[in-house]
Amino acid sequence: MQLLFIHSDFIEYEAKEKTEVAEEIGIENRTERVEEALVVFIAVERGDERDRGYVVEKAVNEIISIANRVNTTRVVLYPYAHLSAELATPEVSREILIALADELRAQDAELEVKRAPFGWYKAFTLRCKGHPLSELSRRIRLEAASKRESKALEAEEKAESRFFFMREEGEGELISPHEFQFDTSTENLRKFYLYESEKRREVDKIPPHVELMRRLEIADYEPSSDPGNMRFYPRGELIKRLIEDYVRDAVANYGAAEVETPLMYSMKHPSLKDYIERFPARQYSLLGKDERPDLFLRFSACFGQFLMSKDMSISYKNLPLKLFELAYSFRREKRGELVGLRRLRKFTMPDMHTMCRDMNEALEEFKQQYELCMRVLSDIGFSTDDYEVAIRFTRDFYEAHRSFIKELVGIAGKPVLIEMWNQRFFYFVLKFEFNFVDALGKASALSTVQIDVENAARYGIRYVDAGGEEREPVILHCSPSGAIERCMYALLEKAYMESEKGQPPMLPLWLSPTQLRLIPVAERHLEYIWSLLPALEGIRVDVDDRDETVSKKIRDAGREWIPYVGVIGDREVERKTVNLNIRATRATEEVEVAELRRIIEGNIKGAGMPYRRLPLPVRLAERVRFSG
Repeated sequence: MQLLFIHSDFIEYEAKEKTEVAEEIGIENRTERVEEALVVFIAVERGDERDRGYVVEKAVNEIISIANRVNTTRVVLYPYAHLSAELATPEVSREILIALADELRAQDAELEVKRAPFGWYKAFTLRCKGHPLSELSRRIRLEAASKRESKALEAEEKAESRFFFMREEGEGELISPHEFQFDTSTENLRKFYLYESEKRREVDKIPPHVELMRRLEIADYEPSSDPGNMRFYPRGELIKRLIEDYVRDAVANYGAAEVETPLMYSMKHPSLKDYIERFPARQYSLLGKDERPDLFLRFSACFGQFLMSKDMSISYKNLPLKLFELAYSFRREKRGELVGLRRLRKFTMPDMHTMCRDMNEALEEFKQQYELCMRVLSDIGFSTDDYEVAIRFTRDFYEAHRSFIKELVGIAGKPVLIEMWNQRFFYFVLKFEFNFVDALGKASALSTVQIDVENAARYGIRYVDAGGEEREPVILHCSPSGAIERCMYALLEKAYMESEKGQPPMLPLWLSPTQLRLIPVAERHLEYIWSLLPALEGIRVDVDDRDETVSKKIRDAGREWIPYVGVIGDREVERKTVNLNIRATRATEEVEVAELRRIIEGNIKGAGMPYRRLPLPVRLAERVRFSG
């Protein structure tokens, strides 16, 4: 079923001409005008009849939820076949629409429900209110009814929450979406809010980074595997490993001890079985001999580290205690959400857990990890202008820690999106995310930290306090960068959006597979180029020795986003220099090799950024193409 919601000042329609499947209506019912209404355009789709109860229930929940959010008590159900190319039969559509109207009235007696006649050609006039929630869409997929999902996922779908904004200055007031004044500086925040409030995760258009990841030979889909499992070419593998190296070092410097835990766990373990129901993710299950789920692939490193912590002897003197794993994780994400590197079924997640004495210590650690995540994203290549901040908490937590929330917003230095739950549905009471908004207006969480108040008790994790008593720690979940693949997606999308503004698209220099390309004007200049390479050790340099024109070689280097391109002819050989083209500034200058090395090293952010060697042969003539 497809649903399009319009919050209207009014809708007025007139049934003019019957079709062969038109329902009978009196003349007095052919014209209707409804003021201040939520208009729901509906297309019932083929297959919805397989579980009409499920489809109606989901539609009712969506309609009531949105009606509450836009504060209206009038709903108009309007059959609209144009929303779908896969329509159910007229008989099924009419029956489901009638059932939907009846169930809405039964669920909410205060809701005034109107239903436009089915099977008539109708003229209508509609005036949309134009606020951020005035136009929304939903799709109800029947296949979800037959899949086993965790209670947390079900709770996430049904959870009633309210969105607000909070500015970095002021007294920490919660500003409703209707009152918040968006401007050019908060346009991305507006897009993020719409994405969050609509809860529409499916992607209906290919995002720009998919073409880029293929053209740059970074990654591609693997058709012989499960969707959401990618193949990474040498350039992509280099970028991925460099980000992993950096995050691992950043977390180690923060004081975390690195561990390794299994990829598979038993569903029969009581703590794990319970945790599956509390974590909002769909897991991969492996069937046992009786054809029932026995093992599952981990969807995070949480439970491996929790099981390890349970067996540890922990004193209050050891706290806060940090464990870290760079974990391969697996989640059975919906097909409609799988696109490129943005959302995968197999991904690499830096996962750190911190055990704290109490909530006070947890809040102090939370703030430090909030700032850690900002530093990590900055070093990877994202400024605070590149992501939006979401802070989510329960009402009880907010009432107890208002000043702490205000402090977090102040650290962000920009307005943030607030989500408040009336009650706790998950294991955490507070979390934040730094969310990247891509070229299609879709948001993806990068960094996150959560305060967990359940799992110490669930797993039997204890520490001994100063008085010799056993206590349960408060646990923080932290992923300082989010999934490594998602960072790559965000870097490519960011480069695309910068190119749309006239800037040359680039990756950060430390992540560029080739940092410097040397191009000989003629074959006789190669000897000089080979003599330069020892002085450029520690920089990823390749040489375009192909039998192509210099202009084509320069164009190809541009298409590969090579940040520095050195052209060498007779003049450069004679003067022992390199004619250097700088992509970031579009400048050209003649430099000696020592100066060339200084320029490149000086533009690699931070002296401690990791380095890996060139992932492909130095000579382009020896390389193969990895994508068509």
